[in-house]
Amino acid sequence: MTIFSIAMKKAILLLWLTLSAAAFAQQDAWVYFTDKPNADTYLANPLTMLSQRSLDRRTAQNIPLDLKDVPVSQDYINTVASQSGVTVYAKSKWLNAVHVRGEIADIQALTQLPFVASVDFADNAIDNGNRPAPNRPAAFQQKFETLADFPYGTSQSQINMLNGQQLHQQDYTGNGKVIAVLDAGFPGVDVLDAFARLRANGHILGGYDFVARSSNFYTSNGHGTAVLSTMGGYVEDQLVGTAPDADYYLFITESNTDENPLEESLWVEAAEEADRLGVDIITTSLGYFHFVNPNYNYNYDDMNGTTAFITRGADIAFSRGIIVVASAGNSGASATDPHIGVPADGINVLAVGAVDADEVRAAFSSLGPSYDGRVKPDVSAQGQQTIIADSNGAIIAANGTSFSGPIIAGMTACLWQVFPDKTNAQIVGLIRQYADRFSSPDTFYGYGIPDFGAAMNSQLGIGNTSKEMFTVYPNPAGGQLYIRNNGTAMPSDLILYNAMGQQVVTLHFETDTTPVNLQQLPKGVYFYSITAGNNVTSGKILKQ
Repeated sequence: MTIFSIAMKKAILLLWLTLSAAAFAQQDAWVYFTDKPNADTYLANPLTMLSQRSLDRRTAQNIPLDLKDVPVSQDYINTVASQSGVTVYAKSKWLNAVHVRGEIADIQALTQLPFVASVDFADNAIDNGNRPAPNRPAAFQQKFETLADFPYGTSQSQINMLNGQQLHQQDYTGNGKVIAVLDAGFPGVDVLDAFARLRANGHILGGYDFVARSSNFYTSNGHGTAVLSTMGGYVEDQLVGTAPDADYYLFITESNTDENPLEESLWVEAAEEADRLGVDIITTSLGYFHFVNPNYNYNYDDMNGTTAFITRGADIAFSRGIIVVASAGNSGASATDPHIGVPADGINVLAVGAVDADEVRAAFSSLGPSYDGRVKPDVSAQGQQTIIADSNGAIIAANGTSFSGPIIAGMTACLWQVFPDKTNAQIVGLIRQYADRFSSPDTFYGYGIPDFGAAMNSQLGIGNTSKEMFTVYPNPAGGQLYIRNNGTAMPSDLILYNAMGQQVVTLHFETDTTPVNLQQLPKGVYFYSITAGNNVTSGKILKQ
């Protein structure tokens, strides 16, 4: 599949190489304000700032309103916009700031306005900061550049890998939860068969193109279409998303003709709108490390959870009661910058790496930890040969943490549906706790691959889980697997599936310990389902 933004952005890079330094005379900067003059009025009338659903989410999690919820003063914005040589492109109430572009002197002159607290240039050298001047142009390793054609397949492995089918079997499919997708475009979502179920059930609540300032969000780059399909897509026997019954808002924040810090500001603006609308989860498969102007580039030491504008916005979103899921990035094979980008470095952001169907880390998946030593990525899911729907309606396989991220976001919605009274922090904690490397996280997988079924069962107090009714061992297994009956005095049936969802072993057993011959099976990850009476339990094993 061809993504036109690759060619466009490379063309911009070639153009940059032919221009002099004067081409970057127009600088980007954030202008921070001192206060919010009408704060008391807004706080006394919260429905002028936030929807009832947003207020209900706050109440449910005991999160009080504060000054960050109050809009930026429009008088301040108008005054800045009226200054010579300065253009305002975005605003943020959470950070009480606007994103501007202009000549250095004109932007610096804004500090003379009585309500301007400070100015922060995207080029840190102008602020006499510590970020060294980069010596290389932008590499444009966008999250969505790794899409690749692949033959027809099934999406079952990407759900079963997370034991997500257990939630779906109990009718936890994201119903009642709202997900905001912040991406590069959503062409075809309004007409393609893969999204007919979403449309028929009214699950697409709206959206906005923040780049073009347009209400038409069914446009631009098809990357967002593919991302949405991993959660909300439905094509029988081909593709089932992880949250097919969740509600969705679709926001375009990524430009297809430029790579600029303005995209960070648009992302934060969209996240604030998601908060206003009462969204539960934000998922984003965008990330930033390099820009067209290399003076704006980040370094690894900026991946500390507190530096980037977008990262600070993401953490504020979490403080409002929202779960923020971000793809870790696709630069893991880079010799120069293999680490996660922003906002995946956020302290409270659930950053997701990529594995293949055999649960082996994808070589492109960006590495942790954050610069300050926190576990990143947080968890991992299938991002290699992931089954998606593209903007032409084709069901194909594609590569990228762009897809492992929303797969986790969808399952997160399902888990939160099970436990609506839990806070965002508690849900994220469960996801990490029931990942398979929780006791020994690393820089490749983070805490590992979550088991959403186990997380659900543990909180519901279900005693008849596979770990108690049956012991399946050894795991990893060689040529022989054993099922030990832990006191279940009833006939039982085993079905073993491969990563493509095909049944490869079926076995009826009644003995205390039953051998299962795996000699003829190739190496890889397999999923088992054991039925004992009315109890159906499942898990996964690795055949070596």
